[in-house]
Amino acid sequence: MDQEPASGAGPVGSATTETGARDLAAARGVLELEADGLRALAEAIDDDFVKAVDLIAGVTGRVIFSGMGKSGHIGRKIASTLASTGTPAHFVHPGEASHGDLGMILHGDAAVLLSNSGGTEELRDLVAYTRFRSIPLLAIVGKAGSPLAAAADVALTLPEVPEACPMGLAPTTSTTMMLALGDALAVALMGRRGFSSEQFRVLHPGGRLGRAFLKVEDLMHSGEAMPLTTPETPLSQAILTLTACRFGCVGVKDEDGRLIGIITDGDLARHMDADLMRRRAGEVMTAGPKTIGAKALAANALGQMNDSQITCLFVVDDDGIPVGIVHVHDILREGIA
Repeated sequence: MDQEPASGAGPVGSATTETGARDLAAARGVLELEADGLRALAEAIDDDFVKAVDLIAGVTGRVIFSGMGKSGHIGRKIASTLASTGTPAHFVHPGEASHGDLGMILHGDAAVLLSNSGGTEELRDLVAYTRFRSIPLLAIVGKAGSPLAAAADVALTLPEVPEACPMGLAPTTSTTMMLALGDALAVALMGRRGFSSEQFRVLHPGGRLGRAFLKVEDLMHSGEAMPLTTPETPLSQAILTLTACRFGCVGVKDEDGRLIGIITDGDLARHMDADLMRRRAGEVMTAGPKTIGAKALAANALGQMNDSQITCLFVVDDDGIPVGIVHVHDILREGIA
């Protein structure tokens, strides 16, 4: 018995193909228009951008972003990007600003206001406050000569390109350009400040990005946790040190404290004979063990272990003196792989 198609079932056959083709054409059209906007923005960048970077770089407090509607969402994202790359920043909603949150903006701060029209009524109180308090004001606008651009100390004006919206109404190309301009400011400021991967890690302790910048010193075991012995130590005692730790090895250091060898289960197996327990650590050890520095990335330590097919690395200082030991499990537990 034939069944009727379920209510609400989508079109099939050629109708589906035609609809999909229209969808793909619409998507490509949007992306091409927005790409055109970014190209136009790149060509329009001039000395005003440098002035904008100067303005933000000179701030001793925070950079306060604000905007209404879609511009506000973009402003919130730019503030987040700046905050995570070394420039303290946060977002203030213009409506809340007019009802007490202006008190969040202090001497030493700067304001960045976003408005495609440059005439957003809700930003009026923020503009007046920055002018009255002599707070530096950067405007990111879509229209040169607009009220916001005229009031600002520096104005970055977006090039005149059509919105990707077929009616030319919904902010699409304009917000894409605003977002890209914010990224450009953030990256330029990183360069100005010499923002390093170490600073990035401090601001991103959680998540994959933070883990990617973990260093060996963050994971290593040091002090009494390091299994160490000397070349003259009876092997029986060295074995006790090896078995008492969870690393599966014991390091051998010379009279100056430098790491000169290592003893693993494999070394014991290779020297297994009736005289084994009468030997000393220096007779059994493998000389010149693999080591790593404390400031090296944990990911580099993992790569070295994989390449050498080992599970531990002693961490040494510039003089070759052991300062710690790191196990492959210490690294894998942090999600580094």
